Amino acid sequence: MSGSRDKRAPVVRPVRRRRNVLMWCSLAWIVLVVVASAGAALLPLADYGAPIGFPGAGPSGALDQWLGLDNLGRSVLSRMVYGGQVSLLVGAIAGTIAAVVGTLLGLIAGCFGGPVDTVITYVTDALLAFPPLVLLMAISSILRPSFGTLLIGLTTLVIPTFVRLARANTLNWASRDFVLAARNMGWGRTRIAFREVLPNVVPSVLAYFPTVVAALIVAEGSLGFLGLGIPPPRPSWGTMIADGKDFLTTDPQMVFIPTAAIFLTIFALNQCGDYARHRFDRTMQQ
Repeated sequence: MSGSRDKRAPVVRPVRRRRNVLMWCSLAWIVLVVVASAGAALLPLADYGAPIGFPGAGPSGALDQWLGLDNLGRSVLSRMVYGGQVSLLVGAIAGTIAAVVGTLLGLIAGCFGGPVDTVITYVTDALLAFPPLVLLMAISSILRPSFGTLLIGLTTLVIPTFVRLARANTLNWASRDFVLAARNMGWGRTRIAFREVLPNVVPSVLAYFPTVVAALIVAEGSLGFLGLGIPPPRPSWGTMIADGKDFLTTDPQMVFIPTAAIFLTIFALNQCGDYARHRFDRTMQQ
């Protein structure tokens, strides 16, 4: 009996992973901001451009005045919610377009090489040579400030980042054994690129996507603060900071509230992006 017990395989308990509380709090904040912004029309909030009380009034019991009123008597909470629509929508749409275009260009450059890779690399390096804020200001000064102008500027700003990321991952995966086996079977470059390499590049791009959206929200806020973003009366978090900067000594909450919203959103997106990279990026799991 004792010999049979000794021959039994040892029982190894599974290692419990520690819960990332900070990441879950960040995810909860992102969900709150997205739901509030998407359902702004359903919330019992006053119009973001209509005065509802005494300018500069502090918080009160009414929902519209939970965060007080700005220098024109408009609801800060209402402008926060509707301003979140602009910041999140611009960041998400510009990031998605840039991710799709940049991934395709990086995939083509990495798989085909030669003159195609050279041209794409030179154009990417040329765009990266411009300081981001200067490039955005140049586009905004040439075109009329609008939602479309923001999309064009922000998309142009981040496409080179995705091109470099996708190209680096493509070169990494293109030298693997399964790709070499596909070439030996007679597969063409296009088929290998989209059937074998692209599915392995997409997780890395998606894991980096939240960080890019966070950077786009900062860029949109910077343009709004400089008066080159969405024209009034439509609010954004950047324009709210610009409107309240002259009242910083008397009504600091007019600046601190939208600043806190930007900070928490950027922090939450970066936390989710770091978690996604460690969880889904295959190049970091090797």
